[in-house]
Amino acid sequence: MKAASALHPMTAKELAKIIINHENLTILDVRNTNDFDDWKIEGANIEIINIPYFDLLEGVEPVRKHLQDDKKVLVVCAKEGSSLFVAEQLIKAGYPDVFYLEGGMKSWSEHLEPVKIGDLTDGGAIYQFVRIGKGCLSYMVISGGEAAVVDTPRMTDVFETFAKAHGARITHTIDTHLHADHISGGKKLAEKSKASYWIPPKDAEEISFEYEKLEDGNDITVGNTTIRMTPIYSPGHTIGSTSLIVDDQFLLTGDILFIASIGRPDLAGKAEDWAGDLRHTLFSRYKELKQDLTVLPAHFGKITELDMDGKVSARLAELYEKNPGLTVAGEIEFRRSVTEKLPPQPHAYLEIRQANRGKIQPSEEEQREMEIGPNRCAVHDN
Repeated sequence: MKAASALHPMTAKELAKIIINHENLTILDVRNTNDFDDWKIEGANIEIINIPYFDLLEGVEPVRKHLQDDKKVLVVCAKEGSSLFVAEQLIKAGYPDVFYLEGGMKSWSEHLEPVKIGDLTDGGAIYQFVRIGKGCLSYMVISGGEAAVVDTPRMTDVFETFAKAHGARITHTIDTHLHADHISGGKKLAEKSKASYWIPPKDAEEISFEYEKLEDGNDITVGNTTIRMTPIYSPGHTIGSTSLIVDDQFLLTGDILFIASIGRPDLAGKAEDWAGDLRHTLFSRYKELKQDLTVLPAHFGKITELDMDGKVSARLAELYEKNPGLTVAGEIEFRRSVTEKLPPQPHAYLEIRQANRGKIQPSEEEQREMEIGPNRCAVHDN
């Protein structure tokens, strides 16, 4: 074997870059098998092995047949401690290039990677923030020294820092719907930035704080240019789900339409009622829009949905050709596909909805626990 090297930490940001750049990496995940099967790190050139921590307490012999001496190894656990212990044992056993993930899967779940989507007609740009460990997508529209943030997660500091670095002041935060898979940071960021907070009124009937109504006819202007964000009522995932057309180029679909699936209508217990709304949005409302709009969803299901630049997007016309949720033939078949044999619902989704209404105030650690796992907002578990 090669001479042992020092133990190295790896940040979630460094891991995200490796995945986005399609670099080779071997991951040893030492969480229990149930947690691993439910949610794991994925990537085009990632080889991942699951051997629970308790199987390695007496030595790393069970790992030997899985690891190659000339490959970088990253050890991962839930919070960091177990992976650090196993990584140290690998170093003692003579393995070079051994890393552990700082903060474990919790830090992986919270990392946001900004990617530029494109320029706006009258100046400015739109950026996608990829929460790569959870499959969540947020957006920032910057124009004329102002910024609007769409579908903000609870980690708001990254948006404040990014806007400041681009010479912009956050003037609007927007939720396309009442989220059930993650805690919204929209209201918090609006308060910190003295910005307006927007949410669809039909999703806000039980909300306990003030907000602006995100609905048809209430255009949102960003900056002193003609960049406008036009709300389009598009129910189906929730009764209030509202899409945004930005600069007549980009369609922010929230959780209604994804790249490889469509939004599920069952997270409020009203799948049968909302299936018709979902079909009308997808096959009537969206069909009336320009088909060359770039679709920017609020989630992705698999790492394969990221392109070579690390962004998640597609032309609307392309999705009508290849998205399985948009190729269902008839109404009966469609209704069956969005109400039967759905993937498991998001972890703690009922509590998350209550938190996003302002009905409960979980601590930071409780919020982390509530969000653990994949988003599961789509009909198809890709």
